[in-house]
Amino acid sequence: MDWDKLRIFHAVADAGSLTHAGDTLHLSQSAVSRQIRALEEALGTTLFHRHARGLILTEQGELLFDATSSMARKLDSASAKMRDSAEHVFGELKVTTTVGFGSLWLAPRLVKLYETYPDLKIDLMLEERVLDLPMREADVAIRMKEPSQSDLIRRRLLNIRMRLYATQDYLDRAGTPGSMAELSNHRLVCQKADQPQVAAGAKLIEEVMAQNVVSTLTVNNYFGVLQGVLANVGIGVLPDYLTADHPDLIRVLPDIESGVVPVFLAYPEELRQTRRVAVFRDFVLEEIQAYRRWQSEAGKSLQT
Repeated sequence: MDWDKLRIFHAVADAGSLTHAGDTLHLSQSAVSRQIRALEEALGTTLFHRHARGLILTEQGELLFDATSSMARKLDSASAKMRDSAEHVFGELKVTTTVGFGSLWLAPRLVKLYETYPDLKIDLMLEERVLDLPMREADVAIRMKEPSQSDLIRRRLLNIRMRLYATQDYLDRAGTPGSMAELSNHRLVCQKADQPQVAAGAKLIEEVMAQNVVSTLTVNNYFGVLQGVLANVGIGVLPDYLTADHPDLIRVLPDIESGVVPVFLAYPEELRQTRRVAVFRDFVLEEIQAYRRWQSEAGKSLQT
């Protein structure tokens, strides 16, 4: 059905006159009349009774006017929401990131975003598989490497490293290793080196395993590794970003760490002006700045 003819029909039905509708639509009376006749022919019915005093809707015309009135209300509502969206953020935002970063760093902070934008709906997809942003499998991604697609906007958030951590209770019971070789006397909590994870983390695990570690607990994500470490199971290979929320963890063998792992935020170019994406991006950047300030202050306290 021709949307333009429906728009003209609605204006005529609302005004009750071809002339008045033409004035509203900036069309001549004859042009409006031709469009109404064409719509009636297409529908195979008469929409108006024509009288000297104006136009009166037929029964079929009343049915169509009810439908176009409903459409007009929905369009007005959508237009109002779009005008208000500069201040009022609503709708669904699909965010993807790794299980570790999403569960250990991002999810605990989202309450602050919801406090500011309570009508936002976030679909948080945690998996190691890289979702296709240009194909809209997700709206925003936080990835542990720079995206390769050229049609993405990307922002480097921070650099992380995998390090060795344990609880003080575990170290009091099992002793603190003074060298890589002494790790053979401890239980290692980590992912398997051949599981999906950042290459730098897998390489560090291989180096530690080369010390003839006898006892291990392997978990397929960093959230599980952290739970094992907090439960005093052993020494864990974990990303350094989680220490902001778990300051009681003790770093073991401070000279041992993985290479740098860059963390990027990315989203499609076509979503640049989308308000949901903008507020999420700004929120993440603010939280990263807060994390960096914590890192700086923690580093100063260690030096004093």
